[in-house]
Amino acid sequence: MTVRRRAAALAITAVLCSAAAPAAVAAPSPSPSADLPAGLYGTKDPTYDGVWRQSLAFLAQKIELVTPATESVDWLVGQQCDDGAFASYRDASKPCDAKTVADTNATAAAVQAMVELAVHREVVDMGVGFLKSVQNEDGGWGYNPGSPSDANSTSVVIGALARAGVPLADITTDSGKTPYTALQTFALPCGGEGGGAFAYQPDKDGKLTANADATAAAVLGAMGKGLAAGNSNAVKAPVCHKGTGLTAEQSAQNGAYFLAGALAKSGHLDLPPMPGAEDAAPQPDFGNTADAVVALAASGHKDKAAGAVTYLQKNSQAWAKEGGPAATAQLVLAAHATGADARDFGGVDLVKQLNATGPKPAATAVPSPTASAQQQKDTSSDDGGLGVWWLVGIGLAFGAGIGFLLSGRRKNQGL
Repeated sequence: MTVRRRAAALAITAVLCSAAAPAAVAAPSPSPSADLPAGLYGTKDPTYDGVWRQSLAFLAQKIELVTPATESVDWLVGQQCDDGAFASYRDASKPCDAKTVADTNATAAAVQAMVELAVHREVVDMGVGFLKSVQNEDGGWGYNPGSPSDANSTSVVIGALARAGVPLADITTDSGKTPYTALQTFALPCGGEGGGAFAYQPDKDGKLTANADATAAAVLGAMGKGLAAGNSNAVKAPVCHKGTGLTAEQSAQNGAYFLAGALAKSGHLDLPPMPGAEDAAPQPDFGNTADAVVALAASGHKDKAAGAVTYLQKNSQAWAKEGGPAATAQLVLAAHATGADARDFGGVDLVKQLNATGPKPAATAVPSPTASAQQQKDTSSDDGGLGVWWLVGIGLAFGAGIGFLLSGRRKNQGL
């Protein structure tokens, strides 16, 4: 869920329910820091991605054994409405009302983040209750409650429910549809153009068009994983399973097959051309490339993501710094999923860069748990923070059930 890749694109998606997946990059325009609430990560306009980028930041920090400050956690908790929903961003000094637009992606990402932080279980339970209450009759979810289901939203919600311990098979509609059956309706069959991929949504004629962003999200969703996938061992090369009646796992492997082929060409995915743009040359899509890396690693094919990791290490630094917390978090998640060192990713300490976008963390650990087996050392603490509870959380298997933010997609983050 390319992070997640929200802002303007997500705003259009939310209003028009378009068939194009949201793109995950930086928010549209900077806002003076004085205008931003205390505890919020990033300095850009949070209107379309405030909750999303905060949640992804927390997920990436916890993977690297960083405990965020209580102030920043309290900000996220305060964004939740009484019915359990989160908007993309809201003025928390006022209660939610009929004008507050609920965001399933933001809600699912926040749920995943709070599960990993292991605090405020009531926020998780309320968020789960809301998500279950707005499930569409086809078994899936749209970006906003009542909007048509899409692959990204359905996937990030699956990740949230799975991480919260909800049996996905029990989340059925009156007609017997599950989140998995909804997700598989977006899958393209093997053999044709885009075979194995997932579409974001069918177009007005019901046609499915391969979408790399939706595919990366759907691979995680079909596997019941969330936005922060663990470091998995490679298995045999992905294949595209033909026929009908495929299992969710087989559909996930089909998606991995598509992503592996797409990355093999250049080591990265490309942004779709902007309408009316004079320069039609393809531009690299760093956010979706990072998400594809996570999806491949989570599905057992991190060897197929190695070239993309190398590409990101060499070329994504400027994008991540400009993109802010969500973009930097995407790279941290990609590094973790493939065993790369997030504290030395192409010469950049992504963890330090991420931490600098928000309040000083309550506690940190070095070196990177991904790249080193050395005993972790707590290097800072703050009595005003969450303390050193992360020592208890070290045993959490981040890859056991999460994987998309991102929900998740995403999907996802700022443009």
